[in-house]
Amino acid sequence: MKLYYSPGACSLADHIAMHEADLTFERIRVDLKSKETETGEQFNRINPKSYVPTLEMDDGQRLTENIAILSWVAQRKPALAPNSEPGSLRLLEMLAFISTEIHKQFSRVFKPTSDAEATAAREKLGQRFQLIATMFKGEYLFGSEASVADAYLFTMLLWAKKVGIEVPEKLRNFAELMRARPAVQLAMKHEGLD
Repeated sequence: MKLYYSPGACSLADHIAMHEADLTFERIRVDLKSKETETGEQFNRINPKSYVPTLEMDDGQRLTENIAILSWVAQRKPALAPNSEPGSLRLLEMLAFISTEIHKQFSRVFKPTSDAEATAAREKLGQRFQLIATMFKGEYLFGSEASVADAYLFTMLLWAKKVGIEVPEKLRNFAELMRARPAVQLAMKHEGLD
């Protein structure tokens, strides 16, 4: 199994989750500017969408998109999903919220078409981070145990810190809790982010 990633990109969430699940996988670094892998392959041939993450199974099948890959990881290790009824739907709901309401907004911060667009995106992100801080059921999003959604949220919080977006204290504390997890430390070490 291979995880195609770019250091510090959203694929970090999948990288963390796969370590949390104790999965054995090869990491293939992708240069998102040149669209080339560290092994010299053209990434567009692997994933025509031209962005990470991409998970290639041993049989050659590929999964793309964080929601799909993180859901797949949670199916392999159910402890990484909420155990409340209906856990799989609650997980999907949270992954969709992080993907569409937080992750997507960052494109307008990283590559704005205008100052007004960047300001609006930063404001929207601030609102979404305020909201998600109220959704926690414990130390982690769904209670006392980390889920694949926590790995995704942690990655988004790293981005917020990188661009100077203030987040609520609850999320700063959560980010530190996540940073202390061995799977997070290992993924960050692999990606040169430690």
